[in-house]
Amino acid sequence: LLLLSLLLVSLAFLARRPRGRRTPPLSLLVVAGSGGHTTEILRLLSCLSDSYSPRHYVFADSDEMSEAKICSFEQKKAETFSNSQFTLDHIPRSREVRQPWMSSVGTTLYSILYSLPLTYSLKPDLILCNGPGTCVPVCISALLLGLLRMKRAVIVYVESVCRVETLSLSGKILYYLSDYFIVQWPELKEKYPRSVYLGRIV
Repeated sequence: LLLLSLLLVSLAFLARRPRGRRTPPLSLLVVAGSGGHTTEILRLLSCLSDSYSPRHYVFADSDEMSEAKICSFEQKKAETFSNSQFTLDHIPRSREVRQPWMSSVGTTLYSILYSLPLTYSLKPDLILCNGPGTCVPVCISALLLGLLRMKRAVIVYVESVCRVETLSLSGKILYYLSDYFIVQWPELKEKYPRSVYLGRIV
């Protein structure tokens, strides 16, 4: 977890370097997902300092469970850091469970278009995600903004700990698009040499 924290700080400074020298805090966009994804991402955040502020949480509009978990997490964090800042934003879900693949193309494109102005307004230095389908449109919108020289954000993808031998669908897409792709099992590092293996971090 210490290695991950140092890695995130280093990447944020690299992202900011073209615009000149700056100091923390570092704006962090966190993509949350239903079920275990949100639990894992909050475990990661619990080990980071309050220098990652404000924290912008983005999740699917139908994901009420993640919103409740995030609010509970931030309430506890505020007990330690009185100036803790965070925001909550929803985007359309790119693909529902058991949704046909063909129809998911249209909903994903709609989600990307919805994410573009949101990502631009938030202007994160870092984007941290761990596999929910919602992270794909958010990361693609961030990449588009970077290509347009509007805002360069570092994308850090942490594959879920339950993925031992194969990547998730989101992982297979973002393996080629993220700045750093972190896996938690050596079997995945062997199959995907571009990834970074830090051991189990959640």
